[in-house]
Amino acid sequence: MTDVSYPTPRTDAPVVVFDFDHTLYDGDSGGHLVKWLIQRNPLRTAVALAASVVLGPMVAFLPTRRRGISGYIWIGTFGLHGRRSFDALIDQYVATHRDEVQQRLLPHALEVFREHRASGDHVVVATGAPPELARAILSFVAHEDVPVIGTAVGPRLGAVVATRHCHNEEKMRMLRERGYGEIAVAYSDSSADLPLLKAARAPVVVNPKAARVAMFRRVLPPGTPILNWGCKERGGLSAGQDVRVG
Repeated sequence: MTDVSYPTPRTDAPVVVFDFDHTLYDGDSGGHLVKWLIQRNPLRTAVALAASVVLGPMVAFLPTRRRGISGYIWIGTFGLHGRRSFDALIDQYVATHRDEVQQRLLPHALEVFREHRASGDHVVVATGAPPELARAILSFVAHEDVPVIGTAVGPRLGAVVATRHCHNEEKMRMLRERGYGEIAVAYSDSSADLPLLKAARAPVVVNPKAARVAMFRRVLPPGTPILNWGCKERGGLSAGQDVRVG
């Protein structure tokens, strides 16, 4: 971990929002966590497999995604009784998977992240993953002090479930509630983040699915960068063709 000191952003500094999964991190960090939670014992695995007949399609569709994700988290956390216990499990997961998780952080993405911080911008991470997960992973690269807005969880029926999914329009509401009303730059891979990308003065699409590139070009302003920062199976221009946005 590098000891780096960044300037404190001015009150009027630009707000720069980064998604986390497939933007700073190569993959679905929340999905990796939930998989580990479920696979901790065979009974949880068996229950999850049986429940996937219902939960899988729910996760695939935006209107029911929060409930589907909550179902899997419930299976993985049955026996827990609050957010602190859940956060402790997250810290255990990150600590025991340190090398694997750290290798998934995208070097080029982190360089852009550092540049914004060094410029004095208000940098914030807004993710569908639990905030403690993103903070714990970012601690490997000395960015644990960056504000993280993520999916809220809480106790229900003897386990922990997602109570507010930081996703789509809800992500924008959560950003506004934290005072991030005017967004200068937004980085995301996901079509679910179109509200965020459209709200930004300078949207940047990062590591999109190849099938979504044409859609992003159609609905976002002409000239919007569509970049690939190291996700091999994703679309976008390679890092060597990157153009700095700010």
